[in-house]
This record gives sequence, structure tokens and C-alpha cells, in this order.
Amino acid sequence: MGATPMSPTQPRPSRWITREKPKIDRIACPWLVSRFVDPAAEFIFVPADRVQAEAESREAIPYDIPGVDFSHDGELCSFDAFIDHFGLKEAALDRLALIVRGADTGRLDLAPECAGLLAVSLGISASAADDAGALAMGFPVYDALYAWARDVGGETHGWPPTS
Repeated sequence: MGATPMSPTQPRPSRWITREKPKIDRIACPWLVSRFVDPAAEFIFVPADRVQAEAESREAIPYDIPGVDFSHDGELCSFDAFIDHFGLKEAALDRLALIVRGADTGRLDLAPECAGLLAVSLGISASAADDAGALAMGFPVYDALYAWARDVGGETHGWPPTS
């Protein structure tokens, strides 16, 4: 199953591995780790059939594949597994997790923002030059969604302007 899952006190930097061509969960999880757990974390992307073997040889923690600790569990997605494992308790992350879960599992009814995240994620995947490029394009999206959820989630915008 690759390296033993990190504990919140494990020495850094950590190394994580998953399937290539990241979308939704496979961008959200590296964002979460980089922003809240380990800013120096390394993320590796390989063909799906190579994740387990490469996890062993590179001493990396596999995620978002069946049969590993950091993956989907029932209606929850890998992002939920990371939040739970690292004990990240914050209303903004809970709200973001709902959006990620809906976009990643095709349950677009969970929050109005799910369809937008799905569209943006598919666009990132289609336009990024490589997997590292997808993370570089995706991290600002998650930074913005997190800031929205934390600071201005109740704000609306309409036309014409009121001031």
C-alpha cells in the first residue's frame, strides 16, 4: 500500500503519488496538503496501473485510488479523507469539501458551486501542459474558493449595482 500514511507529526517533506492527468480531487488534495499540512510536499503523477508499484519504490503515499487510506469511502471523496486524517476542523474547509465532493462524485446538487468547479477542473486538465501545470493552474482556484468560503460566502452580486 506504499508508505505508511503520514501522521500530523511526521517529519517533512512528504511525498504523495496518484494517477496522472489530475482533476478535481487530485488537485484539491495536493492543495490541501500544501496549504495546511506540508508546504514542501512532493506530488507525483503516474499511469493508474503504476501507482502502487511506484508508491513502493519511491516511498510515497498513494491517494485517490481504490484500496488505499486516502481515497473515496462511500459518499465521501479523497479530499474528505485528508481533512479527517489531519483533523482539519474549519467551517470554510467543510464548505469547500462539500463542493469538491459534489464535483468529484457527480453529485452536482450538493452545492451550487459544484458544477462550476467541475467545469473549471476539466478545463484545467484539458489545457495544462502537464500534471505539474495542472496543479499550478488549479491551486489559485482552490485558494479563491477557500477565501470565498471563509470570508465572503454569503455575499451576492447583482445588476444593476446598488452603489
